[in-house]
Amino acid sequence: MRITKYEVLGKLPDPFTFADGRKVRTTADWEERRRELYGPVIELQYGGMPPEPEFLEIDPLCVPNAVGRMNIWRIRTGTRANPVSWTIYAHRPAGEGPWPAVIDGDLCYGCMQDPRTAEQFRERGIMLVTFNRDEIVPDTRNPVRTGNLYGTYPEIPFSALSAWAWGFSRTLDALTQLGIVDLSCVTFTGLSRGGKAALLAGALDERATIVCPEATCAGSGSCYRIHMEAETSDGRIARSETLKDIVNAFPDWFGPDLKRYEDDEAALPFDSHMLKAMVAPRVLFDCEAEDDIWAGPVNAWMTDLAAREVWKLYGKEENVLWYWRAGGHAHLPEDFDMLIQVIERERHGTPLRSEKFMKTPFKEPEPIFDWRCPTA
Repeated sequence: MRITKYEVLGKLPDPFTFADGRKVRTTADWEERRRELYGPVIELQYGGMPPEPEFLEIDPLCVPNAVGRMNIWRIRTGTRANPVSWTIYAHRPAGEGPWPAVIDGDLCYGCMQDPRTAEQFRERGIMLVTFNRDEIVPDTRNPVRTGNLYGTYPEIPFSALSAWAWGFSRTLDALTQLGIVDLSCVTFTGLSRGGKAALLAGALDERATIVCPEATCAGSGSCYRIHMEAETSDGRIARSETLKDIVNAFPDWFGPDLKRYEDDEAALPFDSHMLKAMVAPRVLFDCEAEDDIWAGPVNAWMTDLAAREVWKLYGKEENVLWYWRAGGHAHLPEDFDMLIQVIERERHGTPLRSEKFMKTPFKEPEPIFDWRCPTA
């Protein structure tokens, strides 16, 4: 991949500076700062989040006794007056649970419907749990906010991404209630808009021990303050997605105030490194593809690099990982294998096998931030 245009619109804001000017010095300070970041990162960007539900009930739909089989349940949750429901599919490994779990809301994508995907995890003793996030709120450009989760909480202006992220946490609630999940090893993952939802869910739900967004593009793990173009492996020139692109194409994914910054990204009080840093000190594993220029390869790496400064505060720098594979925008078996390596490192201390970890397919530019971890 050859970068042909690289425009920096401003420096990344300092996550270690409180709104009142105080500086983060300790991990306790960071936990306070993390709560403060909810305003710009979550409320401004995504319109806030739905609240904790009044109840959560689980109806068995197909629960065979044979080991290694898929179990299907229907979750019903939200408010008693206006509940919302969706189906979860748990692909149990052989043996006795509880099992480490990978939760993915992309059942609307073909790769998550492929039985070989589930088998890839099951044969390594990992339970893959899938659901269709579009059952929680529909993925439409101009939704009628009367049904699904919108109808459950009509007074709260949360976005579709907020609703999908909320679905990750409620799915984990159900697995916990069922007693089949090993809470010491839970992964949230997804591709593209599903990766956006997984990263948002993982930033807020500390039960996610590994957060693995794949090619989230703008509005999540990329960098609003970088516009870039690059030549792909087949000679095409492509550009990265911008804030203006995404808030106009997908207005229902974001809070209503984010659009005010579509022509002035440098004025944003946050950038994507702050969302990623809210995962610290847990594991953040960012998956990207060399020819997926729309996802902003340099943009994603720059915010990984900046966010890693927060992990240094905990002495956990090794918990920020990234990798690039050949190809374009997809969730492929190679991506899942790389994730499994990360899971096995966390579970068993197994060394990572692939040499692709922490490599970039481009000449790395200078950081666009001049602050550093206060203990560095």
